[in-house]
Amino acid sequence: MNQDWEDRVAAVWARVGELPESEAPAFRARIDALVAELPADSPIGPFEQAGAWDSTGHPDRAVPLYRQALERGLGGYRGRRAKIQLSSSLRNLGRPEEGVKLLTPELDAPSDELDDAVRACLALCLSSLGRDREGLSLVLGALAPHLPRYQRSMANYARLLVDPGD
Repeated sequence: MNQDWEDRVAAVWARVGELPESEAPAFRARIDALVAELPADSPIGPFEQAGAWDSTGHPDRAVPLYRQALERGLGGYRGRRAKIQLSSSLRNLGRPEEGVKLLTPELDAPSDELDDAVRACLALCLSSLGRDREGLSLVLGALAPHLPRYQRSMANYARLLVDPGD
């Protein structure tokens, strides 16, 4: 894998939002062709294929591929993305508790630009389990730093949703 490969993958992904459903198989085939250029045991391959299935409405096909990517040692930024996307797929398949288990440790992971996505997906999983206050707390906590005003108030409200004793 090199920058040329990364650029070609990015170019395929850049068009996914505008693809009609009828072109989903061709999109997945383009991803498969790029994955075929990687070493057979690469964790990136199943991650990219999982995303392609997921993005075209097949979370059931994506879940085992995300798991395979993580089992092969996918880490860093792509590893965190895999956990977020896997959790979302699990929730969509009616298994939100697995998503909560997968994402909760990510709250303590080193901070990066995916922090808010972790919290948003975790909030959805929690809500699917009837734990709406916890989910709302996560979303408000993630939103607070982005507000032009009221950051401290919103952060406190978020905390009080789950820890009203303070």
